[in-house]
Amino acid sequence: MKQLILFIGLVLLLGCETTPRKEPPISHERYIELTYEAADKLATQLGQHATYINKSEPILVATLVSVDELESASRLGRSLSEQVAARLTQKGFKVVEVKLRGSLFVKRAEGELLLSREITQISQSYRAPAVVVGTYAPATNFVHVNLKVVSADSQLVLAAADYGLPLDENTKALLNPGR
Repeated sequence: MKQLILFIGLVLLLGCETTPRKEPPISHERYIELTYEAADKLATQLGQHATYINKSEPILVATLVSVDELESASRLGRSLSEQVAARLTQKGFKVVEVKLRGSLFVKRAEGELLLSREITQISQSYRAPAVVVGTYAPATNFVHVNLKVVSADSQLVLAAADYGLPLDENTKALLNPGR
């Protein structure tokens, strides 16, 4: 009987934990894997739209932007776009490195921003039939990320993927413009 009472008391004490557990940051490798998995989904979907784009045609990857500030980017947006470009390149797509060309104005602190009104003009200058665009939205415990491949001439979405990154100290640092 004493053991039962002790067991119940222990269970009640454990159930009363008031300090939330702090999740450890995800590893660097897992952080990149999450973005690569989303880029893999884009590549698979693009394979189904060979009429619009194939691997022999160049593709642009724009800097991901905050859903709340579409005209600026953070280090998180620039980092994610670099990862998407890297993965699409690994998958055999011809990804144009726009930072090496002078015809696209790149703001040092904002990356390669592409607003919908600019997609057609910029993609024509690079002869790219499609552009990867995306947004991110920080929440309480994660950052929701949305990626889309958009046809440059018709503005049709050819592929899309969503995923979440944990909002840990590393992700917060990439979101913080003061660092």
